[in-house]
Amino acid sequence: MAKSSPETVTGYIQKMDPALAEIVEAIRQIILGADPEVGEQIKWNAPSFYYTGEMKPFNPKEYKRDLAVLNLHRGHALLIFPTGASINDTSGLLEGDYKDGRRMVTFRDMEAVKSKEKALQEVVRAWVKLVDR
Repeated sequence: MAKSSPETVTGYIQKMDPALAEIVEAIRQIILGADPEVGEQIKWNAPSFYYTGEMKPFNPKEYKRDLAVLNLHRGHALLIFPTGASINDTSGLLEGDYKDGRRMVTFRDMEAVKSKEKALQEVVRAWVKLVDR
């Protein structure tokens, strides 16, 4: 697996609108701080987070390594978990009920980031526990 690309992500964030950049940077720090084996990169044209450790072989179309990707539009951040349905989220943080198994979290401002910080860290840690090593 490729190494994490923090410089690339930092460069991407620095080009954003400052208000949205603050939200994205805060989400980034929460996710990266939740587990040392979570890395970051630009994927699908936005900052995304993935498991950097060893895993059993799998079909790349299953996105088993991908933790979450940001969808940035209309001045807010949507954090999409491609396999979010597999996470036991007792906090109610993960939204949606999509047939493909994805779930998401909306962050409209820094207040939302701060109020969801603990639940987001718990969801990231729960996801890492599910990784097929």
